[in-house]
Amino acid sequence: MIPLSLAEPGKEQVIKRVGGNAEVRQHLENLGFVVGGTVTVLSVLKGNVIVKVKESRIAIDDGLARKIMV
Repeated sequence: MIPLSLAEPGKEQVIKRVGGNAEVRQHLENLGFVVGGTVTVLSVLKGNVIVKVKESRIAIDDGLARKIMV
């Protein structure tokens, strides 16, 4: 398992674990980051990670990306 922030861009990944406190996990779940779901890193720009989740593009900061393990 590696953090989402270190995942290879353009390759679809399966989310294996979502860390953080309950509030952070709930926020990420609301965005579509659920265990067993798929996510694709599109690009990493200045500490922000742009990902594709459930046909939507979302930008998250590196701190949140490190809580998502793929």
